[in-house]
Amino acid sequence: MFLMLYYKRGINNNRCQFVVKSQYMEGRESHSAKSSTRRPCMTQEATNYGRGWVTFDCYGTLVNWRKGMLSALESIVPGKASLLLDQYYLTEAEVEAERPFRSYRNVLAEALRRAARRSRIDLLSGSEHILADTLPSWPLFPDVGSALPMLRADGWRLAILSNIDRDLMSETLRRMPASFDKVITAEDVRTYKPAEGHFRYFLEATQVSPKNWVHVAGSYFHDIVTASRLGAMALWVNREGSQEATPQAAAVLSDLRQIIPTIHRLNSQQDEHAQPAAD
Repeated sequence: MFLMLYYKRGINNNRCQFVVKSQYMEGRESHSAKSSTRRPCMTQEATNYGRGWVTFDCYGTLVNWRKGMLSALESIVPGKASLLLDQYYLTEAEVEAERPFRSYRNVLAEALRRAARRSRIDLLSGSEHILADTLPSWPLFPDVGSALPMLRADGWRLAILSNIDRDLMSETLRRMPASFDKVITAEDVRTYKPAEGHFRYFLEATQVSPKNWVHVAGSYFHDIVTASRLGAMALWVNREGSQEATPQAAAVLSDLRQIIPTIHRLNSQQDEHAQPAAD
């Protein structure tokens, strides 16, 4: 299914938002629906959805970040990719936190340069750009292909909150199996998660009640703690099988296959707790 990317400006701000619409969906719209006034940054498909919003981190949650990065690094430092990637993990957040704000493309390059230096691995000039150059081709996790369309069918609006640049994200979005009503990038908010910028931008733009907001992410550090603090039902996708304590997560999933039953179960539990006690 071919996806087309649109840029629109929201009502409450002047920053561009991404809207992805499939050619298939557009073909199904009537002429009158196409000509009617639409909400900014929202696909026509989503305007009839009433459950609420499910927001996702992208890289590491929907996209296999580690597999894509290992493959890219192996092409420039054969046999040393794992060592370099481990050091990169320790370095990236440091670079993201520095001021002035760097684009993610520049974060990738600077963090890789520092990681290589700290690992005593020599990089050829220009090879520090390998991560940004290959990022659009990093693979989706297999469960994404069914999970996103099922969430759509279950009545949820979908959004991405990602530490990324808009142009890099646009290439990834073309390969997604479902449309997103809103995409918020680090470039939009000029900060990186775990800072609150993405989340507050989303809340302001959508005016969603926290009780109708689910946030799903593969990074406990970057996403779950902040989303939970701001009132979201925060679901941690623990793809790496980490044993760390997760007090801020409403639930822990090994992948996205059980996301809808998990959301329904948690909502039912919340409804039960909200009911007044019988006399």
